[in-house]
Amino acid sequence: MSAPAKGSLLRTVKAVAWSFFGIRKRSGFEDDLAKISPLHVIVVGLMAVLVIVVGLIFFVNWVVAK
Repeated sequence: MSAPAKGSLLRTVKAVAWSFFGIRKRSGFEDDLAKISPLHVIVVGLMAVLVIVVGLIFFVNWVVAK
C-alpha cells in the first residue's frame, strides 16, 4: 500500500479560500480530506482571518480619514 500524497501549502490555501466562500464540489472536498492535514487547515485559516481583519481595519481607517 502506498502512503497518501501530502497536501501542499497551495492546496491548503485553496481549500480554506473555498471554505470562506462556502462553495465546493463534493469530490474536491473529499479529495482535500484525504490529502490535507487538519493542523495545516487551522493554521492557514487563522492566518486568513488575520489578513482579512487587518485589511478591514486599514480599509475603514482609510475611508474615515477621507
